[in-house]
Amino acid sequence: MMEGKTIAFLVAPEGTEQVELTEPWKAVKQAGATPKLISTDSGRIQAFNHLDKGDKFAVDATVDDVSPDDFQGLVLPGGVANPDFLRTVPQAVRFVRGFFDAGKPVAVICHGPWTLVEADVVRGRTVTSWPSLRTDLRNAGATWVDREVVVCTEGPNTLVSSRKPDDLKAFCQATVDAFAA
Repeated sequence: MMEGKTIAFLVAPEGTEQVELTEPWKAVKQAGATPKLISTDSGRIQAFNHLDKGDKFAVDATVDDVSPDDFQGLVLPGGVANPDFLRTVPQAVRFVRGFFDAGKPVAVICHGPWTLVEADVVRGRTVTSWPSLRTDLRNAGATWVDREVVVCTEGPNTLVSSRKPDDLKAFCQATVDAFAA
């Protein structure tokens, strides 16, 4: 279904919610695509299970070494610290914005939309997220809704969003469908 496609997973060196990385990764891989872990630093990232340290994962490339042209889609996992850090790194923000400029699909879950706010790509889009981001997203021009998954095509690309780990089954399916289109 996604043979020959490479999907970027952008994460900070620390603070990614592990299940929001591993479940979409598995779904993309099972659909035939090649997932690549992209971060701001080389080496390994430290994932978390809520506030407890989880596993470490090897970084495939840094944002300085890749471009949206190298990928057919982007996944932004959540975790509070992950997007909060990414939105402070100009190269990461440019990398994210590049997927929207190129019309490539993006999937984001939980606190991940904070990076989208910083990239100024949610204006006029319908999204969902962890509830505490509602005001930030509305202030950035998005229409925020409380749904398991939202697939927004009102913009330059398809934007898939979900609220939390409980939504992962629907999120993974919508993500694979968007990337396979």
